[in-house]
Amino acid sequence: MAKPRGGERLDLGSAAGLFLAAAGILGGFWLENGRPHQMVGISAALIVFGGTFGATMVANSPELLRGALARLRDVFFQPAAGHAATIESIVGYATLARKNGIVSLEAEASAIADPFLRKSLMLAVDGADLQELRTMMELEIDIAEQQTEREAKVYESAGGFAPTIGIIGAVLGLILVMEDIKDINKVGHGIAAAFVATIYGVGIANLFFLPAAHKIKIRAQSERERRELMLEGVTGIVEGMNPKLIRLKLEAFLDEQDRPAQKPRGK
Repeated sequence: MAKPRGGERLDLGSAAGLFLAAAGILGGFWLENGRPHQMVGISAALIVFGGTFGATMVANSPELLRGALARLRDVFFQPAAGHAATIESIVGYATLARKNGIVSLEAEASAIADPFLRKSLMLAVDGADLQELRTMMELEIDIAEQQTEREAKVYESAGGFAPTIGIIGAVLGLILVMEDIKDINKVGHGIAAAFVATIYGVGIANLFFLPAAHKIKIRAQSERERRELMLEGVTGIVEGMNPKLIRLKLEAFLDEQDRPAQKPRGK
């Protein structure tokens, strides 16, 4: 499993979901008097996992495969800080710029950990035209999202290959069974073992590969929102907006329950 970076925490939904899915399937199997060793097949695992990973390597470039592997952290970890923390940082920069001018943010901008916000703010400090700044950073947002979509499709392709290769494994097992069809006891055992490959293929596709692709896409949408929030904040700073107005503007990116309650105005 990928290790968390700074500012990330374990996604309990992914961990609990995998555990619950596995527990439900194995528990149901056990209730029907199934035994754990009946679902163990070394040869079936070799066929399914080896075949799936091989087919995925054929379908995708090495660079894309490396990027997809790095994306595993988006399945098991999520940012510790949400949009609210980003808004607070931007409002702080806006307040400083309003007091001392936007050029005073140069030292602050160079120390920002997030590369997108750092680049946006540095362009603003360097006096980039507002329209040019927006065009450049929107292009960066689009390209980053497209790259993440391609990496998510690696898992989707693996999820498509795995069940089919599981069927191949089952057919290969049946071929071996049919060669010794005279012994009915061996036939029954062999057929049961052959279908283990199908279980592995369908299971890994629907319990991991396809859900992982969906989770990566969800993370990409959230990251796009976060970057759009940053860009709106930086453009507000460049336009000289009041920090309070910038805060109100950026709070549109928050979920309804996360927005601060508005105090009713006196009559």
